[in-house]
Amino acid sequence: MLTETLLSGEFEPPSAADFQFAPIFGDSILFSKPVFLVALSVILVASFFIISARKAAVVPSRLQFAGEGVYSFVRNSIGQDVIGPEFMRFVPFLFTLFTFVLCNNLFGIIPFLQFPSMSRIGFPIALAIFTYVVYHYVGIKHHGLKKYVKDICFMPGVPKWIYIILTPVEFATYFIVRPATLSLRLFANMFAGHLLLLVFTMGGEHLLASTILMKILSIFSFGFAIGLTFFEFGIECLQAYIFTLLTALYIAGALADEH
Repeated sequence: MLTETLLSGEFEPPSAADFQFAPIFGDSILFSKPVFLVALSVILVASFFIISARKAAVVPSRLQFAGEGVYSFVRNSIGQDVIGPEFMRFVPFLFTLFTFVLCNNLFGIIPFLQFPSMSRIGFPIALAIFTYVVYHYVGIKHHGLKKYVKDICFMPGVPKWIYIILTPVEFATYFIVRPATLSLRLFANMFAGHLLLLVFTMGGEHLLASTILMKILSIFSFGFAIGLTFFEFGIECLQAYIFTLLTALYIAGALADEH
């Protein structure tokens, strides 16, 4: 598409169509680039932590130090600080969630890959469903189904007439809004960030094929693209943290005596 745009002399800005990929082979969407990137992320994350822990020593190597640093961050800063005494049984899930989202987000700025898998709405929704099932299961197991639903719909200490408004709001929040916002937040940030990078990168390439003045201006476009790449790196890390942090908060809420 970019080649045709340059030849025609007209700039066609990037759109949602640039996030659609034809299957690499066959006709199934399962053989498209985003799916392969997700599979690659599983291989990369698993390989990294297996290799970093294979020759664990008292004095860690750089690889072991990096792996332990990521694990300690999730274990202490998210699991222990947010969930509390029962945090350890949730650390494997939180750790897997954080590293998986982070790796797929970072694909957006890695040369040749250059596509964040989480900018396809299906993947954030799938992760949100896992979180949804986990925190509701934990809440039901901890409190029992009747008490869990009652505590959600009928908050203690509230005048009864307030329940007419509060009960539908609380029910919608726990069972609809939470998973929806959890997935949409991640998707929207990755989609918007990648779209901005496309705008400045493709714009710079288009200006290079124009007049001398436009070639000079292309420097600024590429400069913005480079600056946005560093900014996007921060956003990608932050969104992985936020997604995992909210998951831990939902689990902590499900375990609380009153939620």
